[in-house]
Order: sequence, then C-alpha cells, then structure tokens
Amino acid sequence: MAISYPDTVTVGIGALTIDEVVAVARYGAKVELDPAALEEVGTTRQRVEELANDPTPVYGISTGFGALARKHIPEEQRAELQLSLVRSHAASSGPEVEEEVVRALMLLRLSTLATGRTGVRPVVVETYAKVLNERITPVVREYGSLGCSGDLAPLAHCALALLGEGEVRVAGGDIQPSADALSGGD
Repeated sequence: MAISYPDTVTVGIGALTIDEVVAVARYGAKVELDPAALEEVGTTRQRVEELANDPTPVYGISTGFGALARKHIPEEQRAELQLSLVRSHAASSGPEVEEEVVRALMLLRLSTLATGRTGVRPVVVETYAKVLNERITPVVREYGSLGCSGDLAPLAHCALALLGEGEVRVAGGDIQPSADALSGGD
C-alpha cells in the first residue's frame, strides 16, 4: 500500500508528524504557518525586546555567551554579536549533506521556532517557510559540529543562508550565492 503524503503542511505550535516532515523534505510539500503560532512568536519577541531594554543584563540578549556571559554588550553592538555568532558556528567541511536532510533540518527548526518559545522575530519564521516553499536549500557540509548535540554547525549554515550569506542550492539544482537566490537572481 502506497503512503499518501500531504501537499501542504501547516506548521504551528504543536509537533509535526513523520509523514509531514517527509512530505516537505523529500516531496516538496508546501509549508503554511498557523496564524496562532505567528501570534505567539510575536508575543515572545516583544518580551525579548523588553529584556533587551532592561538595564539588568540578560544572558545572550545584553551579554556575551559562555566565558563572556558577564560582559555587557552595548545595544549598538548586539546585532553584530548575533551575526558573528552565526558566522563563527557555520564551520563545516567535506561532502554536501543531502538536500532532503537539510530540508528536514530546516522544517524541524521552523517547527521549533513556531512554538513561540525562542524569541525570534516573526520574519525569521516567515523566511524559513518561504525558503522551504521556494526550494532554496542551504549548502551544509558533512563534517563539523559544535556543542553536545552536534547540530549547531548545520543550523548555523542554514541561518547564514537565510541572512543572505553562504551558498544555497536552488530548485534546479545549481549552487549559487544565498543573496542571489533570496533576491530571485541567478
């Protein structure tokens, strides 16, 4: 008996099924965002903005990370810190990871972000969905991991591509600079 996969997968606050992940990752099903999830993402982001404006330092928002956790980061340098963090973690080499694996990784990250518990801006969630729907896949290399789970380097490559840096594979299979693919250029 053949398995029937959905043509569209709605990403919301709850978990995805295996069939939904396979439908998007392998078969190109479209991704829709549940409006309730977007609302929750927006609410949580407002809280992060409040914490960023609070004079009391908050780890990772107004401080550095790890050994620099006690280092207060001036407001005008926080965006640079976040971008530097993504760039420094995008450190992989070797053969390219298969497209469907990267698409599954992206969909699962999107699902996590859509829970509204991460503090990202709604545009981040919307961009993940758009990139998946347009079949733009970040180039992620097989070797290189950071952290105990080993997913920081691959996730950083995905985030970097969504920021317009690094390389992506477009629907036709060609590799191009992320900025070109995101702007619709060739």
